[in-house]
Amino acid sequence: MKKKVMINAYTNFNLGDDLFIKVLCERYPETNFLIYAPEEYKYTFKNIDNILIFPSNKLFNRIFNYILRKIKSDISIQRIISRKVDAIVQIGGSIFIERKKYLDSKVKKEKNVKKPYYVLGANFGPYQTEQFYKYHHELFQRYTDICFRDKYSYELFKDLRNVRMADDIIFQLSDQKKIASKHSVVISVIKPSFRENLQDYDEVYYKKIKDIAAYFLDKGYKVILMSFCEREGDKKAIEEISQLLPIQKRAYVYKYHYLFNMDEALDVIAASSFIVATRFHAMILGWAYNKPVFPIAYSEKMNNVMEDIGHTGTFINLKEIDKLNPDEVFESMKKNSVDISSQAKNSEVHFKKLDKFLMYSNK
Repeated sequence: MKKKVMINAYTNFNLGDDLFIKVLCERYPETNFLIYAPEEYKYTFKNIDNILIFPSNKLFNRIFNYILRKIKSDISIQRIISRKVDAIVQIGGSIFIERKKYLDSKVKKEKNVKKPYYVLGANFGPYQTEQFYKYHHELFQRYTDICFRDKYSYELFKDLRNVRMADDIIFQLSDQKKIASKHSVVISVIKPSFRENLQDYDEVYYKKIKDIAAYFLDKGYKVILMSFCEREGDKKAIEEISQLLPIQKRAYVYKYHYLFNMDEALDVIAASSFIVATRFHAMILGWAYNKPVFPIAYSEKMNNVMEDIGHTGTFINLKEIDKLNPDEVFESMKKNSVDISSQAKNSEVHFKKLDKFLMYSNK
């Protein structure tokens, strides 16, 4: 009998997080996966037969969950779904970030872990308080398996016997796209002010991305401004940057907005000759497809992974982007390639424990 597994993930139409779910489902075709997510995800996963979506944005479900929150009930639709499965997999990257009222909203949901619970592909933080760390240290002891994607996170919890480390899950896509590179540069952008710690950086960031785009246009490159997550403001950021360009250059800048078609988005990256990556997974995918990448690190998670893989090329932290010259970005094309063959292999270690649970029990 096929196992049923509930997926907990960030379901906001973010390319990186959607790829996590795709990789998980395709690895275990004999497992049935259930996820509570917006109904439109049926388009994102239309080619994946073993995932069932419980629509979170259906009016009845929204009202039902609202009433349960108001009466402070321990019950939720997610908890009801969890009772029908054999295990739960929480898969994603930055899923343990300390935000205001985080613990108040999470403790009730997580206090009873009764099913095998796997955390894959995550990093921990950023966090500010010892309370946040201690809460998760106690919580993680009740999980079946936790595999972080960076050494920093692993070191925080390495005293727990169920904690492991492997390279980012998306590295294993390295052999899936063999597209001839075109004379183009993909610039993945974000809206800095979507993040609490980057509230005042929109203007300087947009101006600098505009300068980089213009520089590559002058060098004869096709420039593609790429949005990984419209709901986090990437699309709006592209429009802001585009408006800063001289009118005669705007027509030569292409805009790509990811929403449902993961394969198409991956093709855009795989066909480019260079990546300017503000998005974390633009950096990872660029390396996976053997492209030189110039990272603009908006979070320590990017710095931590660069350190882990031994990246010796140039990069800039977003908060220092005013110091960046476009010619530095252009010159980095010659030296910012990374051999990630070992990371591609190691990334599969994330699934080591889940393999034993699913592959053997499904037979």
